[in-house]
Amino acid sequence: MIGGADAIVLMPTGGGKSVCYQLPALCRPGVGIVVSPLIALMRNQVEALRQLGVRAAALNSSLDAAERSRVRADLRAGRLDLLYVAPERLVSADFMDMLDAVPIALFAIDEAHCISQWGHDFRPEYLQLATLGTRFPGVPRLALTATADPQTREDIRRRLDLGAARLFLASFDRPNIFYNIALKTEPKKQLLAFLKTHPGESGIVYCLSRATVEETAAWLRAQGINALAYHAGLDAGTRNRHQDAFLADEGLVLVATIAFGMGIDKPDVRFVAHLDLPSSLEAFYQETGRAGRDGMPAETLLLYGLQDVTLRRRMIDQGDAPDEVKRVERSKLDALLGVCETAACRRRAILAHFGETPALTCGHCDNCATAVETWDGTLAARKALSAMLRTGQRFGVGHLTDVLLGVATEKIVRFGHDKLPTFGVGTELDRKGWASVFRQMVVHGIVAVDHEQFGALCTTALSGPILRGAEVVHFRRDQASPKSAGARTRPAARTMLDAGAEPVFEALRATRKQLATAQGVPAYVIFHDSTLMALATKRPRSRAELEAIPGMGRSKIDRYGDDVLAALAQAQG
Repeated sequence: MIGGADAIVLMPTGGGKSVCYQLPALCRPGVGIVVSPLIALMRNQVEALRQLGVRAAALNSSLDAAERSRVRADLRAGRLDLLYVAPERLVSADFMDMLDAVPIALFAIDEAHCISQWGHDFRPEYLQLATLGTRFPGVPRLALTATADPQTREDIRRRLDLGAARLFLASFDRPNIFYNIALKTEPKKQLLAFLKTHPGESGIVYCLSRATVEETAAWLRAQGINALAYHAGLDAGTRNRHQDAFLADEGLVLVATIAFGMGIDKPDVRFVAHLDLPSSLEAFYQETGRAGRDGMPAETLLLYGLQDVTLRRRMIDQGDAPDEVKRVERSKLDALLGVCETAACRRRAILAHFGETPALTCGHCDNCATAVETWDGTLAARKALSAMLRTGQRFGVGHLTDVLLGVATEKIVRFGHDKLPTFGVGTELDRKGWASVFRQMVVHGIVAVDHEQFGALCTTALSGPILRGAEVVHFRRDQASPKSAGARTRPAARTMLDAGAEPVFEALRATRKQLATAQGVPAYVIFHDSTLMALATKRPRSRAELEAIPGMGRSKIDRYGDDVLAALAQAQG
């Protein structure tokens, strides 16, 4: 990239994508133009770069007229190393005309998966970026994303006309993240139990609907947890306040729809929970990847059930997308459902989707922590399929379960289903057991949900061989509760410190907060927790010794070295 070649970079969240364009922009003559989809991301990146002495700015709608004028003047005068802009602003006629007169080091297109119709967050304004290559020949272009399967990668290459660009592909593995997936039974209670293992830590809780976001945030506050809501239905001022509070505060839980999160650069998010099923494995990976960007331990929780599967498939089937897009969306959802239902290592299943072949077990997901039982469900599946066929494929799980259990409800008697040969043949399982069977049959495509018939279950091409006894079916035995990474009595950062270093760490956190408050920036912009941990452990006594601490570069030492040394001295008495 420094030599002027185009590139496509795929690295996991927190893997250092920003450095891939920031360093070349500083080494090459001119200004680096960074395309970013969100104002919050631009602001965070600019603040962090300025802390390091880099001349960075953003041009977006959050600036007033005087601020926009000042940024434009700095751009024309060559006083900027990096400028962050939204895609629609970049391709506007007046901005393009201004760039014609400015030396440009490179174009960096962040969150490049947004250009692909196969991506999980397609944004049509990104399509206009294809003109950069012809408008500015010779200026290198760099497309970056944390989430793209092989199909999306090729779409990025084609749509941005990056045919000759070299692909840099890092592992998608996030070994510090513990993956937890559980059957949704009592979601609020399950969430509360999960949050109790993360006392005083920052995290995100994702919900599908705005109403659920509001309800969950209010309920968590009633349980004594500091929680705020975030969704597109809130006015812009409230959304910005809640987002800024989450970025600045430690120990705040943000309950949000997927309107929140892309590009959020908060490194100390210790957990991400999903109360509803995401739309795809890419979306799940991207959203869970917002945890543990600092490389320290983090945990995720996904709760799901048959209703989630049915809803997601209905959203695809009844959407306005072309049939080819719907086909791809179904396959991406099926990939996520495969991860949910696997009895093997979750991480291996996730990485396999992105083209990696890791070890058979990771030792750091719920399935690896506690082995999952499977059972031969062939006979149960045949009974379920028989009940569906004998009732005309017109009924849902509840009615079919009543038939199998031999429950003579008014509806059963009215339709004469108490006279069927399948009435009462399934008493070896209870109601939860049959719910699990039907859910897994839907997930594996053995049966389908007829949305036009109010959720009735019907057979598929996979049903016949099972009914005939030509194929065997194995089901996962549902776990009673998620197997978490383990309850902690103190937050994750402190669990990695010895008893003597913990009070020093807390003193440094207090100093960091004071410095951040004085400048109006999030605490992590001053120092990451990992830097404070190294300081608390090694306890340097001079500026020279500070240079050996990760995250304490010359600019940080010049700005904060005296404050850090004073805090260390006071904490040690």
